[in-house]
Amino acid sequence: MQVKSADAVAKKWSTRAGAAGADYTNGVNTTTKDWAQDTASAAPAWAAGVQQAAANGSFAKGVNAAGTAKWKTKAANVGAARYPQGVAAAQPYYQAGITPVLQVLSGITLPPRGPKGDPGNLNRVSVITTALRKMKTGQ
Repeated sequence: MQVKSADAVAKKWSTRAGAAGADYTNGVNTTTKDWAQDTASAAPAWAAGVQQAAANGSFAKGVNAAGTAKWKTKAANVGAARYPQGVAAAQPYYQAGITPVLQVLSGITLPPRGPKGDPGNLNRVSVITTALRKMKTGQ
């Protein structure tokens, strides 16, 4: 069987996939499926897959196959360029998520601070962690 070179196939894939942004957006905007419902109903399959991957050592195998050099290259050359845009796009979601945390923190009255190294200072931390855990769990 005659096949194209890996270089030619990879270049074609990159060119075609790179130009598919509008198709991607169109697919998202025109789908009639409920992403949240479909995804939530797949939770048992996800859990089974994660358990199987853990049992097979798939995570470590994938990490080792990619290696540190690939991670560094992609993080520096792709991730760094996308990071500011992602942060800017996430600002309203971050604000919505941090607002209840700040409200809880602003309502805390901390016990007095003791001298440096005083074990009683851990009570201050405990008050904060207890309040935040209560906020998260509703208990």
